[in-house]
Amino acid sequence: MNTEIQVAQMGPSPDGEAAPDGGFGFILPFLAMLLILYALVIRPQQKERNRLKQLQGALAKGDSVVTEGGMYGRVTGVAEDVVTLEIADRVRVKFSRSKVAATVQSGDAPEKPDQKRGKSA
Repeated sequence: MNTEIQVAQMGPSPDGEAAPDGGFGFILPFLAMLLILYALVIRPQQKERNRLKQLQGALAKGDSVVTEGGMYGRVTGVAEDVVTLEIADRVRVKFSRSKVAATVQSGDAPEKPDQKRGKSA
């Protein structure tokens, strides 16, 4: 019976007004969750998107790149939205500039099959 009186006293007043600290009990944890979400998810995605956009905008002839599909090649031509990659001797393929995922150093690209045979034989 004593707990019923306490619960009744914790509820809204008979005037219909809420308790004075009713709003802050919900808002502070909600704001903390939004801040954590921003710090862990949104901001890193923005940084990566900006880095990728800058990389794609700075592509130049002679750069070694890898596409989103994993195709390695050397840039032989750059148009507004199209990048021409040489993926083998005299084999050129056109890609959308937005599909270039990263630039690579010439040593990072996989070796050609005839180079592998020469090393192991």
